[in-house]
Amino acid sequence: MRLFTWSARRILSAHKQPSGGRREFWGWLNAVFNKVDYERIKAVGPDRAAAEWLLRCGAKVRFRGFDRWQHDYNGLPTGPLGRYRIEAIDATESCIMYRGFDHLEGLEHVEEIRLNKCIYIEDACLERLGQIKTLQDTVKQMTVVSCGNVTDKGLIALHHLGKLERLFLSDLPGVKDKDQTVDRLQAALPRLTIELDLA
Repeated sequence: MRLFTWSARRILSAHKQPSGGRREFWGWLNAVFNKVDYERIKAVGPDRAAAEWLLRCGAKVRFRGFDRWQHDYNGLPTGPLGRYRIEAIDATESCIMYRGFDHLEGLEHVEEIRLNKCIYIEDACLERLGQIKTLQDTVKQMTVVSCGNVTDKGLIALHHLGKLERLFLSDLPGVKDKDQTVDRLQAALPRLTIELDLA
């Protein structure tokens, strides 16, 4: 995967396209990486398919019962169907986007999600997270940092994550009424601890 990305960048720089062309190419490529293959999900199960999606997009996963984060797509462990269950997702600087979020359906053990510096994360992504029944019952910790397309609306949608215990928010310029947003989350989730570093 890294070799392909490096090669694509070399090809682009050799053609000296205007920066808009490069941006469009990477947007297209990232959209391809986020495409959901429902047949693959059926074949290998939701955890394996989601891990493949996340790593393809530059994120990391940690499997239940393991301390080490998995970041190498080619190094994903193999074994019987359902042996490796995703417990944590670190999407820092990844290209995950809304169109790939169907990969999260059926994940039953995710306790932590980190969304740091994710340029494609927007309100619709957080709303989608809140709609996934299995995540409503498992996610305990979330981090949303430097995601410029997230607003109060997206954060409020996290109130559907009924087991959420800790939420860290930082550098979110789209959040305009942090006090009201925090109050609404706190009212819906009394056990939630919210840590803020918002202007």
